[in-house]
Amino acid sequence: TMTTVGSQDTTGPMTRDELKSLACLGFSADLVMQSFCHTAAYPKPVDVVTHHTLPDFIQTRGGVSLRPGDGIIHSWLNRMLVPDTVGTGGDSHTRFPLGVSFPAGSGLVAFAAATGVFPLDMPESVLVRFTGTMQPGITLRDLVQAIPYTAIQNGLLTIEKKGKKNVFSGRVLEIEGLPDLKCEQAFELSDASAERSAAGCTIKLNKEPVIEYLQSNVVMLKWMISEGYGDPRTLERRIARMEDWLANPHLMEADDNAEYAEIIEINMDEIKEPILALPNDPDASALLSEVAGDKIDEVFIGSCMTNIGHFRAAGKLLADNKSATLPTRLWVSPPTKMDAAQLSEEGYYSTFGTAGARMEMPGCSLCMGNQARVEPGCTVVSTSTRNFPNRLGQGSNVYLASAELAAIASIEGKLPTVDEYMSYMSNANATAADTYRYLNFDELPEFVEASDKVEISDEMREAAKKLSIL
Repeated sequence: TMTTVGSQDTTGPMTRDELKSLACLGFSADLVMQSFCHTAAYPKPVDVVTHHTLPDFIQTRGGVSLRPGDGIIHSWLNRMLVPDTVGTGGDSHTRFPLGVSFPAGSGLVAFAAATGVFPLDMPESVLVRFTGTMQPGITLRDLVQAIPYTAIQNGLLTIEKKGKKNVFSGRVLEIEGLPDLKCEQAFELSDASAERSAAGCTIKLNKEPVIEYLQSNVVMLKWMISEGYGDPRTLERRIARMEDWLANPHLMEADDNAEYAEIIEINMDEIKEPILALPNDPDASALLSEVAGDKIDEVFIGSCMTNIGHFRAAGKLLADNKSATLPTRLWVSPPTKMDAAQLSEEGYYSTFGTAGARMEMPGCSLCMGNQARVEPGCTVVSTSTRNFPNRLGQGSNVYLASAELAAIASIEGKLPTVDEYMSYMSNANATAADTYRYLNFDELPEFVEASDKVEISDEMREAAKKLSIL
């Protein structure tokens, strides 16, 4: 059963055509959401037509449509999830931090939306188990890259395309050992399972961060209704399902005797420096000490791999920089309009502007590769999802790294040494509690006030209870 289905704008018109061929006049999947994050910033004439026509098509069938400029599909869709359910989406990074999702092409996405089911042969799983403690200066992005780095060391992954070995390919990546991550943080790990060519990803979390996330998301969805987003009945039903779960929170766990295709152990005590993806393959990995000193021309901080904490961290590092101008070209693109508004309110947009950053509309920006581009042949540090040849720019060489390392590279004009990096990070760590706060909408007055005016109908509450039983 498909509980949540996402559609993005580059494949959305094809999904629409498939839905027409299925004679779908109403969605059977509980929640279907359409975004416009891939084309909103630099729309072609055909995109403008899509922006004006696709929302109505989705909403008249009971779906939820975002608006151009709202931001990245995943950053919104994740906030509409019900724990321990299954979904799909027409974007390879539809990788839920709660439950599990299996991304698919436009035809299967249309089928799932129309019928509420999805044909699937359940694949085997690979377990990645983190142990130990995160070391000073190490970020979640380093743990993301530690997965392929360790798999290569264990002989389970190769870089050479000919005869490539990839233990993750077509399998479900299950991650445990980080149970107290916030759901926004968990997505950073599940999102990157796309680059491992995994079929899907699950992360074992404790109840507390999931409860916190859903309490925030209930308020956000009520705010959406107050702002005129549709279909309101679908949003009401999803709110009711979330509230049902919050009344009796429970999470599935793997059986004690579960069998895995492979188990990969990663000891965080042994990760003492950042791990980067090398140009131009997200699997190819290296320690910072192995690439330090490489000249950097441009830096991109954005994509669905980022959340508001990353931008605060980058902003604080940039604010401490005493140089008049950066030696690099810096691009900044928050994932949603809510992140952008909060960062602006906290003064970070001023910091980015003073640093000379090019501020992009919330959305995919450089990560998509079909909008703005970096200069041909330049070397880039990016927080984006992938770095395939020519994706960010013609002939560009792209390292993938954390927002913190990206910001430092933008200041230094090169990849720093480990000592230089740790020096920057020691200052950043002093205010970590303030930096790595997430958007809890139930604590933001504007959203709380709007949500207080929204009532969930008895009809939608009853519909939600029936779905929860299923």
